[in-house]
Amino acid sequence: MPTPRIGSLGLLLPYMRPYVWRSVGATAALMVAAGLVLALGQGVRRLIDLGFASGSMAHLDRAALLMFIVVAGLAVATFLRFYLVSWLGERIAADLRRDLFERVISLSPSFFETARTGDILTRLTADISVLQALIGSAMSQWLRNAILLVGSLAMLLVTSPKLACLIMLVVPLVLLPLVLFGRRERRLSRSAQDRIADLGAYAEETINALRTVQAFTHEPIDRARFGVEIERSVAAAVQRIRTRATLIFAVILLGFGAIVFSLWVGGRDVIAGRLSGGDLSAFIFYAVLLASSGAQMSELWGELQRAGGAADRLRELLAERPSITAPARPEQLPAKPEGRVSFQDITFRYPARPDTASLSSFSLEMAPGETVALVGPSGAGKTTVLQLLLRFYDPAEGVIRLDGVDISQLSPADLRGRIGIVPQDPVIFSTTAMENIRYGRPGATDAEVRAAGHAAHADFLEDLPEGYHTFLGEKGVRLSGGQRQRVAIARAILRDPPVLLLDEATSALDAESEQAVQAALVTLSRNRTTLVVAHRLATVRNADRIVVIEAGRVVATGTHDSLIRDGGIYARLAGLQFLQAS
Repeated sequence: MPTPRIGSLGLLLPYMRPYVWRSVGATAALMVAAGLVLALGQGVRRLIDLGFASGSMAHLDRAALLMFIVVAGLAVATFLRFYLVSWLGERIAADLRRDLFERVISLSPSFFETARTGDILTRLTADISVLQALIGSAMSQWLRNAILLVGSLAMLLVTSPKLACLIMLVVPLVLLPLVLFGRRERRLSRSAQDRIADLGAYAEETINALRTVQAFTHEPIDRARFGVEIERSVAAAVQRIRTRATLIFAVILLGFGAIVFSLWVGGRDVIAGRLSGGDLSAFIFYAVLLASSGAQMSELWGELQRAGGAADRLRELLAERPSITAPARPEQLPAKPEGRVSFQDITFRYPARPDTASLSSFSLEMAPGETVALVGPSGAGKTTVLQLLLRFYDPAEGVIRLDGVDISQLSPADLRGRIGIVPQDPVIFSTTAMENIRYGRPGATDAEVRAAGHAAHADFLEDLPEGYHTFLGEKGVRLSGGQRQRVAIARAILRDPPVLLLDEATSALDAESEQAVQAALVTLSRNRTTLVVAHRLATVRNADRIVVIEAGRVVATGTHDSLIRDGGIYARLAGLQFLQAS
């Protein structure tokens, strides 16, 4: 695990640039506020020497009025500083979240073969919140305390050089723990954030599979494992807290110890007449200001280290680049789509399984309007064919063409805009039925959405409490499996693409619903190129052509009847399925 660097916070500079004038305003307000705090020390000196010591009510009134003006100015400057830096924190965090989300959804599926969703969500939320706190609070406080520390040290020298020198002797001793413990804190901060990410990833995975967890009565085991993850995160956080607490202890002990010693020396000077009471009071004020500023800077230094760790994790994600990109000058598809598809000598291995070829020398030609079914044992490479046509991955060898154009030379958006898909596991979003179907074509009217639903035999949507405007729950939890499948089919119907991909599109339907949806799919497939992946051979008997795949290779091609006559894998699979059905 790399040690996070403060330099990683340079990530924030491009996000601050558009708001440079607000940053300038916040800095100006901060400097004015710090200057007015330093002016309070002189007000205390005047109040004591010209007011109390002189016994003059007029002098006392003037000194008190002057201090009130300084306090009022301090309040205004602090208000402006707080408002501006808090606004900057919120705005920059929002911009960063937007860019991070855009980067995540642009990444290719190969990235998500190894990435953890929970970890990505932690970076989008918790890590950015750390940076938001840094910009909206910690950074301005650190700068303010730095100004106060330097200013109070200068005022100490003006007030009493002798006492100031005593305090300055302690400064190197205060800086030493800042350096030593700061390095350790950087490492522990990154470790603590990684443990939180582990916690989020485990929780996200378990909650998403809650029905499976409960069905297998796995709750006690998951509780125990989550408890272990919690303890790991707590242990990492406690290490970081212990380091920071030790740092604060050392700074306060040395800093305030030096103040006590200088007060003892200053008190002797006042008694001896070498120093006035007002000068000693001002010195005490600046000494306390110096020590408290140093203590707060040491505490905020920990926040800076933690933010460095968060910035490191965000940098890693922002540095990711999609493996599938549009060429610099993408080619254009014909204005009038035909739906001609060609796979030529395709060899492909998934990035997570580089030793196993999912497709080897795979070739397939599909004429416009043809329905081709891909069948074969599980793991034969059927779904891989669909993913390559959608260009979720690029083949290691071979060329895929759509309407005569190499799809690697197309913009992925243009390519996918001409393809519709009904997946085996339909995705239903946490919104209404209307918006779920309209996902296929965002500009569609309500009437077009209802027509697509009717064509997909999803008339059950009309019977929901609010019809098509009914909220379907997270991941469509309010629908049955077959109902979710029909919503996904309606989405593909609405898209009206020249090429249609059906990945076990009727696998979740009962016999009656399957017959109805099959009729809808026959209508949908008419005059468009359709590639069907199926395990249930009864659903592809009427395909124009059936292509049998085994171990990533085409081993047979023909119609249902011809493949039955020829024997082989298809005849064996058909015999098993139709025998079971009877």
